[in-house]
Amino acid sequence: MLSKSPNSVFVGNKPVMSYVLAVITLFSSGVEEVTLKARGRAISTAVDVAEITKRRFMGNLNVSKATIGTEDVVLREGGKRPVSTIEITLTTKGETKESAP
Repeated sequence: MLSKSPNSVFVGNKPVMSYVLAVITLFSSGVEEVTLKARGRAISTAVDVAEITKRRFMGNLNVSKATIGTEDVVLREGGKRPVSTIEITLTTKGETKESAP
């Protein structure tokens, strides 16, 4: 199940740039890791957010982990239905330090 954490951005039906701004804002506040979480049709939007943020705004961004899964959603009519989920963990690339000879 998609759990809430302070460094998470839940992707839904808003425009892609709303989520891109949320990710940039979190990184600007000093966070080193942000997790995009989405399920169902919003999965493609989450992937777009990660790629747009990386390519257009933060060249030092790295996708460190992507986790997929399935979650049972309770329907209003009763019963359950499986829905796909994704969690994309974004981190800023650390400075590479050259070792001394």
